[in-house]
Amino acid sequence: MTEVALPGGAAGTTDGQLAAGVRAWVESSPLHALVERFGGDWPTGDLPAVLAALDDFSARHWDFRQGRERPDAREPAFDPATARLVLDAAATLGLVRAAPPALPRYAHLLVLGGLAHACLRRTAYAAHLVRTVAEVSGEVAVLGSCRALSPAESRTLAGAGIPDCDTEVDALDAGVRAAFGVSAPSEETGEEADHPHRAWSSRTYRPAGLPAVRVLAAPSSEPDRRRAHTADTQRFWAEHVQLRTGDPVLMVTAPIYVPFQHCDALRTLAVPYGCGIDTVGVDPALTAMAGVPEPTLTPGRYLQEIRSAIRSMRNLHAVLTPS
Repeated sequence: MTEVALPGGAAGTTDGQLAAGVRAWVESSPLHALVERFGGDWPTGDLPAVLAALDDFSARHWDFRQGRERPDAREPAFDPATARLVLDAAATLGLVRAAPPALPRYAHLLVLGGLAHACLRRTAYAAHLVRTVAEVSGEVAVLGSCRALSPAESRTLAGAGIPDCDTEVDALDAGVRAAFGVSAPSEETGEEADHPHRAWSSRTYRPAGLPAVRVLAAPSSEPDRRRAHTADTQRFWAEHVQLRTGDPVLMVTAPIYVPFQHCDALRTLAVPYGCGIDTVGVDPALTAMAGVPEPTLTPGRYLQEIRSAIRSMRNLHAVLTPS
């Protein structure tokens, strides 16, 4: 089955075209099949009503995190036929295969943070892209938060020869130093706070022959409730860079997160700033250069991120069609 296209991210894409892209993804046959498999009827009404109903349905059937971090999510047990359906749907909905960048040149490249192993893989892949695949005229921005690493993440880093990291942004910084061959930032600023959800930091490296690399830890927009999430980091970066209308921006994450993080970037960057967004997942064939193993992704993990994509598309559609 042909992969379902995500809402378009090219500069100049109109609100109407983005809304049509959301509709095409949400109303695709793989999502219909998943809802039916889990005992649901396809919701009626206009697209906002369908998105709201799918958000509610996925909360009841596909939310295995229940507010916890991703590594702490419950792993459900599925029969073989259901597991195959989920994996096939995930592939068709764009959560499995890595795709190359669409353009030869970009204004900026964004690297999204995550768990420690992802921090190393994504920074290594970004360095590979700027050296051999795509020209970046502005900066490489590596975006994370001051989230404390878990003991398992610290062990992963130690196994890769990277000790003494306490937070996600520390892991990203270590990944940048290793992948881009830099040792010390040329510029460093930030603000400590009484709580890590309010703190922020910025370190800029200048590797020879490559664009500047900025490692940015964002504060949470709701520090009393949660740590900084993807949209917080994107908005915080946009406030620190001269982002111009029409600028093409390449964003690097893991394939499983491409749909939801692409739509978050459309909402937080493309719609308000008029820039273009091209989101790619790390090519698993190249992750060995990061020195950490590729994780095994299960049907439960894919369902969780299909839910994330539904919620992200609901949020995106809401800013395209204000009441």
